[in-house]
Amino acid sequence: MNMAVFGIYGTRRQVENAVEELKAEGFKSTEISVLFPENAAMPGFASEGAVAGTIPDAASWGVLGWLGGIGVLPIPGLGPFIAAGPMMGRLGYARTAGAVASIAGALMGLGIPEQEARRYETTVQRGGILLSVHTEDSRCQERANRVLEETGAEDIGLSPEPRTNVAGAGRHARSHT
Repeated sequence: MNMAVFGIYGTRRQVENAVEELKAEGFKSTEISVLFPENAAMPGFASEGAVAGTIPDAASWGVLGWLGGIGVLPIPGLGPFIAAGPMMGRLGYARTAGAVASIAGALMGLGIPEQEARRYETTVQRGGILLSVHTEDSRCQERANRVLEETGAEDIGLSPEPRTNVAGAGRHARSHT
């Protein structure tokens, strides 16, 4: 079963540490997602006049530039958000299909229970950074959960994901022992 481990971070540095640790554990860039508001006080992330679907200069993103599918995604009524990884693909697909009116709606579409999805949405709207790790392997899920705990994530959760192959989500070819 495809699963995602989700957590909220308060700072860019925490997210960068988490991504570095996940990378060191052997997770692929296509298995890690981030989501945060474009206007968050995070220098080097958002660019003036960014257009939906554009890919910011990866060099200005530091370790987050390693993640796949970085882009600006406008969410109706909420404004532009920066997303990367499988979440970008899924949010973008759901948005173009007309199925997403909010972050919570998109997260519920990824299998997150409604109450948790709404909590994540509120936190991200206030400048928090949502990081998720997508995998099918239970050992990898445990390792991802441990990394999120050790790097200071809050509101860590685990949710099943629908079986889709948007942006390569759920593929984990490397064994994590």
